[in-house]
Amino acid sequence: MLQEVTRQAQPRRRLGSRLGEKTFAVLMTLPGLALLAAVVVYPLVAALVSAFYKQSLLFPGREFVGLDNVRAVLNDNFSQLLTQTLVFTVGTTLLPFVIGFGLALALNTRIRGAKVLRGVMLIPWLVPGVVVSFLWMWIFNANYGVLNAILQGLGIIDDPQAWLAKPGTAMAAVIVAKSWQSFPWMMVMLLAGLQTVPRELHEAAEMDGAGVIRRFRSITVPHLKGIIGLVILLEIIWNFQHFDIIYVLTGGGPAGSTQTFATAVYETAFRSYDLGRAGALGLLWMLLLMVLVVVYIRFTEAGEE
Repeated sequence: MLQEVTRQAQPRRRLGSRLGEKTFAVLMTLPGLALLAAVVVYPLVAALVSAFYKQSLLFPGREFVGLDNVRAVLNDNFSQLLTQTLVFTVGTTLLPFVIGFGLALALNTRIRGAKVLRGVMLIPWLVPGVVVSFLWMWIFNANYGVLNAILQGLGIIDDPQAWLAKPGTAMAAVIVAKSWQSFPWMMVMLLAGLQTVPRELHEAAEMDGAGVIRRFRSITVPHLKGIIGLVILLEIIWNFQHFDIIYVLTGGGPAGSTQTFATAVYETAFRSYDLGRAGALGLLWMLLLMVLVVVYIRFTEAGEE
């Protein structure tokens, strides 16, 4: 009986031994790759292909026009759109970085309630973008906004201001709202990096007479150079394609002063019903984004080396 069981088990072991590690890894990743192809790759390729066709959501069919859509987008207000996207991206990267770095430095000291403060600071990051948008819409409201009430109480302004309705202040308001949401994750990443800096180096430098600023420049920043670069690059990539807070707060207005690539593609496709132009905008947007992705890959490879 034991011999028969052994004979039956042998072919199974041989069959399992034929399945190598690489083959097994490929089989395990196939479901994920299939889902990625169906949900991401196919819609992306279909959208980019539409850039070369004259196509509308209102009428069936399409006509091949080559690069006409791309030329039309470049000859329209592309430079203004690119400038506004870069202003939003840079503003929503530098402002939360400065706030997050300052809070990380404060929480890295031996202050009371650091763990509680760290948890409280994470709340803006956990709130969905649409909820953040409605919160700041209430803050910036011209009639009953908290910001106007505070500034009028301090005597800084005489009359309520429509912060989201003026081209001069709308972009600044959107940047503030997005920065409030994104500074906590920067704070957490930088705080994790600060906790890896050896305290012995600070103590030795302090004994040699180095002040706080000198120790910050000579010890803290060099140790955090890698994580600072990674955090900034990731935030730039995310902000370059951000949509929800801009669209809920201003919809790209007033007068297109807060329009970015994300909102412009949406408006062109679902408000103007021009899929060809929307695809051309998406194509140019993706090419610019690929530059940032290449920089990110090179940076991470350099860090690993």
